[in-house]
Amino acid sequence: MSDIRFDGKVAIVTGAGGGLGRQHALELARRGAKVVVNDLGGSVDGSGGGSDAANAVVDEIKALGGEAIANGSSVTDDAGVTLMVKHAMDAWGRIDVLVANAGVLRDKTFSKMEIADFEFVLNVHLMGTVKPAKAVWEIMREQNYGRIVCTTSSSGLYGNFGQSNYGAAKLGIIGLMNTLKLEGQKNNIHVNAVAPVAATRMTENLMPPAILERLKPEYVTPGVVFLCSEDAPTGCILTAGAGAFALSHIVETEGVYLGEGGLSVEEVRDSWAKIIDPAGQQAYQAGGEQSAKFFRKMQGG
Repeated sequence: MSDIRFDGKVAIVTGAGGGLGRQHALELARRGAKVVVNDLGGSVDGSGGGSDAANAVVDEIKALGGEAIANGSSVTDDAGVTLMVKHAMDAWGRIDVLVANAGVLRDKTFSKMEIADFEFVLNVHLMGTVKPAKAVWEIMREQNYGRIVCTTSSSGLYGNFGQSNYGAAKLGIIGLMNTLKLEGQKNNIHVNAVAPVAATRMTENLMPPAILERLKPEYVTPGVVFLCSEDAPTGCILTAGAGAFALSHIVETEGVYLGEGGLSVEEVRDSWAKIIDPAGQQAYQAGGEQSAKFFRKMQGG
């Protein structure tokens, strides 16, 4: 089969000044994409800022013979996101790929976390995905082509101690993806999510060096770049790390229909084993399928 190429295509990668985003931007450029390297240049907790990191990645891409421009906008700033998209359109006249990768951490247990820290992390991860996606959406619709890759996390899918803010934002991104995949279908806009495990500034203090060595960001990037390609599926959650890739699903059990007349709390309690029985569970691709299931149950199917 032929190599996956991005010749003539334009990609925006947010949070691309280091770690995962840098690797995604470099690989897209190696394969022919023109890249907007977006990075605020702040610390892991979102404080500070500067253009050095984004400019350095642009220089790397140019050294490879590629085309790239730097952008230092915050993904939470409406004017900054508009400017980022304007830079891409002014330079190349189209936007084919958005990799929403920017993120921050402010970890604390829920009892100790300030609401301001919860809102900040939610804004960067969730609204920092929504705003760039919204800014490129009509461009992609008019082109009848677009690929959007969101960044979720196992903390959102399964939970993680001390990351209620981060986990809430990351699962919110899946809710966004599940709707955008439906709304984008008729215009060939595919929307997917990656749940990476990688050695970055966010994880360097969480694991021993020997483990971090096996979790290089470049071991995640092939999956992300595939999701950016013309061959990409839509509506998938790809877990990636250490060269391993798997698909994560939200599933629903077959459950049990208890009827409507005289339905009681005790019936739910007494039927709990059947409600949680994994036999027959499945992942639903759209809300209509779930509704159809309930109607079948009501009819005894």
